[in-house]
Amino acid sequence: MASIVKSFGLSGVDAYPVDVEVKAINGLPMISIVGLGDTAVKEARERVEAAICDGHFTFPQKKVVINLAPSDMKKSGSHFDLAIALGILIETKQISILRPNPFALIGELSLNSKLRACSGILPMMIAARNAGITDIIVPAKNLPEASLVTGLNIYGFDNLQDVVDFLEERKPYQDIIPGFKASQATEPSDHVDFSDIAGQEGLIEYLVVAAAGGHNLLMIGSPGCGKSMIAKRIPTILPEMSESEALEVTTIYSVAGLINDDSGLVRKRPYRAPHHNASTNALIGGGRNATPGEISLAHNTRGRFPHNTRGRFPCVHSFRIIPKLTPVKRTICLMDIPCCLQLRII
Repeated sequence: MASIVKSFGLSGVDAYPVDVEVKAINGLPMISIVGLGDTAVKEARERVEAAICDGHFTFPQKKVVINLAPSDMKKSGSHFDLAIALGILIETKQISILRPNPFALIGELSLNSKLRACSGILPMMIAARNAGITDIIVPAKNLPEASLVTGLNIYGFDNLQDVVDFLEERKPYQDIIPGFKASQATEPSDHVDFSDIAGQEGLIEYLVVAAAGGHNLLMIGSPGCGKSMIAKRIPTILPEMSESEALEVTTIYSVAGLINDDSGLVRKRPYRAPHHNASTNALIGGGRNATPGEISLAHNTRGRFPHNTRGRFPCVHSFRIIPKLTPVKRTICLMDIPCCLQLRII
């Protein structure tokens, strides 16, 4: 009977449970990973083998087949390493988990069996809570981000051996961040304010109206007259984001890999100012693995776009069709990425 370990996959800014099924059968020693994994998933074979050997375990001299179910959904990322390694150790009877509740495992393994931080932890925690999975093991550096979701038992570790000792109840769990609360994490302030602007009283009056009503804005002026300086300060006069808005923005930034190790919820409304030569995929979102674009990174806030962008008709047309959810279609899937912002073209 194959060993099954719980983990999670990402689809846009949402996550879904994944069963990592491991089976050792007679045959030439090798690892075969199936289930529509990308290159990072396929390369887990080398990382997991090196990590198991470095952790003073024995890598099986058999054919090891690993299935990431559901097998019809494309999977990406290196966060399946820990689940694959534990599945192999359980399948070969090298460890026996004594804890009664099933655990979900997330984390990338280095060649010396250390756990590295991964992106997309927050939507995985939300998916775990929705699926009724309460016990989750993550890399220690992802612990602050994972703790943003309530109702879960989150355990952070630094290496593979510590995870095995915990699951076999050899050592009690020691909190990496004693007494940490998500509300304790603060964001650095950039100290920008409208008081820095001299003059432009008429423009500021229009900006207040646009910010209050969420209207798009077109600013025209010679270089250096203060258009970008003024636009950067508009988020400072907007109300603070609610808990649901902050959670949405933090989820997007987590998938994009823009969350700091010690940061909590993104409380400040983001300000995005992409380069005037940015591609449509960079602005709207997309790419091979469909990552959020600049308009999604400006979700629940304001985005400034340089005047050169106006001459790029595909980009302008994309802005015209943007709803609050941006559909991004790939070969075998269609995902919606949140997008609700006020455009300022200057």
